Amino acid sequence: MEIDAEFWAIVALLIFIGVLIYIRVPGMITGILDRQIKKIEDELAEAARLRSEAEALLKSYAGKAKEAETEAAGILAAARDEADRMAKEAAAALEQLIARRTKAVEEKIAQAEQQALAEVRGRSADVAVEAARVILENQMATKGEALVSQAIKDVAAKLH
Repeated sequence: MEIDAEFWAIVALLIFIGVLIYIRVPGMITGILDRQIKKIEDELAEAARLRSEAEALLKSYAGKAKEAETEAAGILAAARDEADRMAKEAAAALEQLIARRTKAVEEKIAQAEQQALAEVRGRSADVAVEAARVILENQMATKGEALVSQAIKDVAAKLH
């Protein structure tokens, strides 16, 4: 019986596999693979956790952005209302100022009219007095005695 090389190769392979099993190489390979699987599972769990945190942050920031837009719109509306109110107040203040100035000018005009009327009346009175003086002088020269007599009679009549 001749043992050929194939037989010895098979025997050597079986001995090699037996030694590997004896020194627990498959268990070590399984342990290494289990550790790798565990590491990959942990990384996947961490990635899933990070993803959920990122989604929560995204939702939170989206909500905050919406709140900020709402707040900005409110501030803008309040600013517009304030500007409208201030414009109305300014218009009212301007109308009041114009009314006060108009009234002051009208009062000055009325005062100037009164002063002019008083001056005209004063001058008229002066002219009337002067005219009466001139007339009386002229009449006194010609009718003086008769007028004095008539005045005395009138006074006497009024006293009785």
